[in-house]
Amino acid sequence: MAEAERGRRAVHRVWRAPETPPEELERLCGSPEHQGVVAEVDPYPYADPGTLLAAEDALVVVLDEIQDPHNLGAVCRSAEVAGASGVVIPERRAAAVTPAVAKASAGAVEHVPVARVRNIADWLKGAKEAGAWSYGATAEAEVVYTDVDWKGRAVLVLGSEGRGLRPRVASSCDQLVSIPQRGKLESLNASVAAAVILFEAARQRAPSA
Repeated sequence: MAEAERGRRAVHRVWRAPETPPEELERLCGSPEHQGVVAEVDPYPYADPGTLLAAEDALVVVLDEIQDPHNLGAVCRSAEVAGASGVVIPERRAAAVTPAVAKASAGAVEHVPVARVRNIADWLKGAKEAGAWSYGATAEAEVVYTDVDWKGRAVLVLGSEGRGLRPRVASSCDQLVSIPQRGKLESLNASVAAAVILFEAARQRAPSA
């Protein structure tokens, strides 16, 4: 196949079953979960974190040390569908954009900008200076996510699968919010929590809202 553009990356070559045996596809991509197609593409083009809040109605998702690639992919998928401006992840102790993440995102990482930063708390400080209001999601917060204004420049901050938001990151948020729970489990999966809050933000931002 000739070189082509797919999302923000150039596709250099594609292998498909049954022309290419399954074992060769698995060798090429390093995983049995290729679904019969493998592509050679450019390295993932991370976005400039300083550009994500450029729009007056920018909505950015910040993930504080999310390590599960499937969670990262699912969050990116929800962010793209909800119309978010981008996703911010740390450079260390967190999942990066890999083939597994791209698959879990259903291709969303090719459309929603993903930026990497050295320090999440420092980026949130810059977001505040840019006029954004940051909301950290935590089960202990007294304020419900539906009771805040998600219009204008807004940032949703979610913590890791195990310990949630780190103290410095939580203190860097302007407001902590929670999702009401009635069951016995302590918290929602990070990607599910992201979807719930993102679509409330999208609802509030709709022209008729």
